[in-house]
Amino acid sequence: MSVEMLEQVRERILPMLRLVAEEYRPRVPEGYPIIVDSVPNGVVGLEIDPNYAMYVTTDGTELFADFYVRSSRIDARSSASREKFAGAPLYDRRPFSPYTTDLQLRNMIAELMAHHNYQPGLIHISDS
Repeated sequence: MSVEMLEQVRERILPMLRLVAEEYRPRVPEGYPIIVDSVPNGVVGLEIDPNYAMYVTTDGTELFADFYVRSSRIDARSSASREKFAGAPLYDRRPFSPYTTDLQLRNMIAELMAHHNYQPGLIHISDS
């Protein structure tokens, strides 16, 4: 059942992912961005570069929106209840409704783009 729901989401999100990929192609490392289009394997998404990706996935029964981003190296804030290390990868899995509107899909892609655009002007994350 969820593969059919993923196929329906794929039909709506794939044109948006292609547009974003073309926009980012001259600004990211060679070989990126990558559009992941594998409904039989339960995943559709976009990898802007090795550190920023968004996928719509299924576990066989439900759909999820998975975000993989790297926190900024200049963001070393922490609090008493939670440590946050600069440059650490962040993995965020959210429940995803197959009835998500096109506007909500665009907002998810815009969130990924905002994370990528917020990073400092470094070509690659490296220690100095």
